[in-house]
Amino acid sequence: MKKVKLTLVGLDGNAFVLLGAFANAASKQGFEKAYIDDVMNRCKSGDYNNLLCVLMDACEDEDEED
Repeated sequence: MKKVKLTLVGLDGNAFVLLGAFANAASKQGFEKAYIDDVMNRCKSGDYNNLLCVLMDACEDEDEED
């Protein structure tokens, strides 16, 4: 599964900032709205730790090779 290239480390830890950064990066990288919405909904379905786990699973560092 292709992952969104986004380095989470160093971003403001606020949940809204993280969700916005993910949605923005995914959209710019051409991911489908349905996929972005799915990840966002899974992020919001639990606590902050859940949000981080879902984002870490959906993203890879920008400087990593495929």
